[in-house]
Amino acid sequence: MRFEAILMDFYGTVCAGDHEAVDKACRRIVEAFELPMTAADLAIRWGERFFSVIDRSNHDVFRTLYECELLSLKETLVPLVGAFDPAPFVADLEAYWMSPAVHADAVEFLETVDVPVCCVSNADTAALLAAIGKHGLRFDAVISSEMARCYKPQAGIFHHAVDRLGVNPRQVLHVGDSLHSDVSGAAKLGIRTAWLCRETRIHDIGCCEADHTITSLAELPDLLR
Repeated sequence: MRFEAILMDFYGTVCAGDHEAVDKACRRIVEAFELPMTAADLAIRWGERFFSVIDRSNHDVFRTLYECELLSLKETLVPLVGAFDPAPFVADLEAYWMSPAVHADAVEFLETVDVPVCCVSNADTAALLAAIGKHGLRFDAVISSEMARCYKPQAGIFHHAVDRLGVNPRQVLHVGDSLHSDVSGAAKLGIRTAWLCRETRIHDIGCCEADHTITSLAELPDLLR
């Protein structure tokens, strides 16, 4: 079929994932509190709590991504260490959101694609726009979770994206690196999906099956044809 538009995740898809930032933060936490676990173990525990917070931070009870990171870290550590200030330990993630490394295959794809592309990201607006601007990336539209007041895999954020582009969801391909957030979320609207499996995710709680699996955005032009 001919796709009329592309929806594309940002962090982990267009830009490098947060593995290094999370690992750095977790190593600092393990050392500061002398936790009886590895940084990798903490990253998985924190990540699962983060997804739980995201799932209850939509619409009327919306929290920004930054607030979700703070709350999820508190919920992860307070039972182990008692009350503490999570903000210093989230600073590494804040820096990552503002200035992630961009993938070369993403730059090439965005420069040559001939259908509209909307960036759809579970991100705070200011950080997302700063990162896009830093690399001079071309998107025809940008939808952040903060704009939509909900997070992937909620259907609402995808509704915002297809409405912004003025396209039928069934003529759209969504590309992302998370089975949980990207693939299962887009599938709820009948949007076809391409799971980008770069094999650098820390932990993915999703099990939804994508329509296509790719290892590089360089494979997308063939799907579009």
